Amino acid sequence: MKIAIAKNGNTVSGHFGHCEGFETFEVENGKIVERVFIPSPEHQPGILPPFLADKGVNVIIAGGMGGAAVELFKERGIAVVIGAQGDLDDVIKQYLSGELKSTVSACEEHHHH
Repeated sequence: MKIAIAKNGNTVSGHFGHCEGFETFEVENGKIVERVFIPSPEHQPGILPPFLADKGVNVIIAGGMGGAAVELFKERGIAVVIGAQGDLDDVIKQYLSGELKSTVSACEEHHHH
């Protein structure tokens, strides 16, 4: 399984579409076997779900995400966890232990630049 966390620095990004990139964690038998940073492409609506799907991502974790993006990820079979915050290492540990739960509410408004 490959998990991607939208990040800025070493913390979860408040909105995945405006993050510097994604820290990906390849997980086998509940253990992280590989950790890789993927820089985010230039932000354009709808580009990130296929971009991450092409990288083999199965789960996306972010602080916030618009409803359209959530649906695009779900169409590709990618699980979405939103409402995460804090340090990447803490968040991935919470996810792997089953403690991280999605808030399930998507961002309603977007201001694209």
